[in-house]
Amino acid sequence: MVKNLNHLERAAAALADEEVDRLATYPIACGVSRRLIGDGSVTYREWCQDPEKYAEGFVAAQKAFDLDFSIGLMDLSVLAGDLGSHVRFDEENTPFVDKPLIKTLEDYEKLEIPDITKGRTNVIIKGSELVAKRLGDEVITSAFVEGPLLVLSQSAGAEKLFFDSYEEPETVKKALRTITEYDRQVVEALGKTGTKAICWDYLWANYSCLDDKEYGELEGDVFAPSLNEETRKNGMAVAVHNCADLPHLDTQIRKFKPAIYSMAYYPLIEGSKTASQVIEEGYADETLVAGNLDPQLFEQGTVQQVETATKALCQEVKTALCKRGLKSRYCIASGCEVPPSTTCRLENIKAVSDAVKKYGTIGD
Repeated sequence: MVKNLNHLERAAAALADEEVDRLATYPIACGVSRRLIGDGSVTYREWCQDPEKYAEGFVAAQKAFDLDFSIGLMDLSVLAGDLGSHVRFDEENTPFVDKPLIKTLEDYEKLEIPDITKGRTNVIIKGSELVAKRLGDEVITSAFVEGPLLVLSQSAGAEKLFFDSYEEPETVKKALRTITEYDRQVVEALGKTGTKAICWDYLWANYSCLDDKEYGELEGDVFAPSLNEETRKNGMAVAVHNCADLPHLDTQIRKFKPAIYSMAYYPLIEGSKTASQVIEEGYADETLVAGNLDPQLFEQGTVQQVETATKALCQEVKTALCKRGLKSRYCIASGCEVPPSTTCRLENIKAVSDAVKKYGTIGD
């Protein structure tokens, strides 16, 4: 048995597929963390627009839930909003674009990179710096940034974007080049914050929407690889989160070569891969795979149900790792963000980390 490891030691070992005391874990508890600040009255609206409150949430979540990573997901409308789309901010709901900026083909060409020292882009940058300063000695910290195609789909609407990409591909690609430069500037700024990684959301690399050729032309061949390279050049590791069904694993794992790959499992969708299938097909040979507890368990389940699901996933993963000849390259996580609602059961988040300590021990 390996001696008890601290969070940094365990994460580093899992990334390198070295022996660990237990599997790493990170339920993706982000917006819900605001409920741990002070007396619990901080609203989502306040949390996502204030770098200090944003950071306080992640620090509080780490202390409360005893997690092995801290990954700073806010929501998926940050960059689109700063580009000029109208974002709806309810008090307690995740912000979302309700009036996209792009309405005509000419609008793609009018996109201008905003000042990244302002807006919610700056909340991510400044908040990531605060998280790194406060948690960097305890866990691996990571910023979370939307990839170019995701930003453009938020800015135009997915249906319009993909229709326009068939009709006027060069116009769409011009906008993607602008957003890629926007993302690059964000990477450069984050590289000065002390955060150890950027988790990219390249959501549209999934076979429900785009095939390999289509995704390659719109993001996978040039734009995403250039941002991955820029991330590494600025001293940070590349992580990728894709909670869509049927993700392009060969592209996002074997081509992009992230340090961590976060994914979901959809049991009702034919072809969606279980944790054991992902491991047995060799993807965990190349990256630390993270997933894939059902996020709705945290809202709808009991502590016992969460423990049971976590136990089952730990056993599945340990068996598959052993068959594959791997030691530790899996992180027990939710497939997507823990619901940030006020009705999400905080005790269920802690139940995951507690269950991994009981059932994720390697060698039993």
